Amino acid sequence: MLDTLKSLYNDFQLAPAEREAKKRDAAGLPFADPGIDAAVAACTAWLGRAQDCSATADGGVARDYHVAKGWATSYPETTGYIIPTLLVLGEEARARRMLDWLCAIQLEDGGFQGGKIDAVPVKSVTFNTGQILIGLAIGARTLGDAKYLDAMHGAARFLRDSLDPDGCWRSHPSPFTHAGEKAYETHVSWGLFEADRTTPGEGYGAAGLRQVDWALGKMQANGWVDDCCLQHKDKPLTHTLGYYLRGVVEAHRLSGEQRYLAAALKMARALVGALRSDGALPGRLRPDWSAAVDWSCLTGNVQVAESLFYLAPLGGGDAFVKAGKGLNAFVRRTIAVDGNPDLVGGVRGSFPIDGEYGQWAYLNWAAKFAIDSFLVEKLI
Repeated sequence: MLDTLKSLYNDFQLAPAEREAKKRDAAGLPFADPGIDAAVAACTAWLGRAQDCSATADGGVARDYHVAKGWATSYPETTGYIIPTLLVLGEEARARRMLDWLCAIQLEDGGFQGGKIDAVPVKSVTFNTGQILIGLAIGARTLGDAKYLDAMHGAARFLRDSLDPDGCWRSHPSPFTHAGEKAYETHVSWGLFEADRTTPGEGYGAAGLRQVDWALGKMQANGWVDDCCLQHKDKPLTHTLGYYLRGVVEAHRLSGEQRYLAAALKMARALVGALRSDGALPGRLRPDWSAAVDWSCLTGNVQVAESLFYLAPLGGGDAFVKAGKGLNAFVRRTIAVDGNPDLVGGVRGSFPIDGEYGQWAYLNWAAKFAIDSFLVEKLI
């Protein structure tokens, strides 16, 4: 009785749009999968709307659409790695607007700030710089603009030169996460790998591999990774676990070294073993790979799926393909392809939408990673 009254009270505190969204998701996951093409088209259009509707109207992509608060201000970090996705989709004009904005806000030391564009303090942050570097490097390589190449070098040197001797970044942490070492910064190393592909011979790739080697030291015998979350070390998000896995995958893609493939396969097999009966991953996991929450992080689902597709022919086999397709299908079933234009093509932070991660919001990076994973699935 007390729990019921508490739930009613909590619902009463919600905005009407939040109550409606909660009610809609409480009815369960829609049965129909709109299919890869329809989902990609809808998510692509939504990302364009997120750029056009950003509250700061600066060429960046709004961090999210909140069902009660509307469109947020632009988010440099994820705008950076949205760029390669748009280039693959042929959205060059939008990608150039994003690149031009990022070049304009780059800090003197070559780094980029954490948080949304209106967040304070404004100071260079390792993780955010690495994510933007992915876009700068691929943008420079694809478009051949010297301005983007200069910005890429600035960000890559900032990361290369601030790496500690043991391979960990400690000097430029985010003010918006809990303090401490972050194993998921393997995803920062991916930015260095892309810079190395664009301009070899600068030591960018070698620095990134040193960091991944350090991060492999965080992996336990069962594939678990310590220090792999924004806030909760004992129950990390599948989103940050997905970041870690992708960084290790990219280390293997760059180097071909067996140790990276072995580590990626070990972690991926553990993640496949953690799948729920509905094909999704729990939003947070414990060190024994059991579910720590009852909601799912949609971003983490598609991130992990894309890595599974890469690893399938390298030792994961059909089980990885099946798991990846199941993860993607779960996420596609949450995507609206008609109706409210602010929601069509958007991907929730959590399903249901009142889950802890990205609560009440549709996140720009969720749509980006969904497109990436769906396009890879289409090739299988």
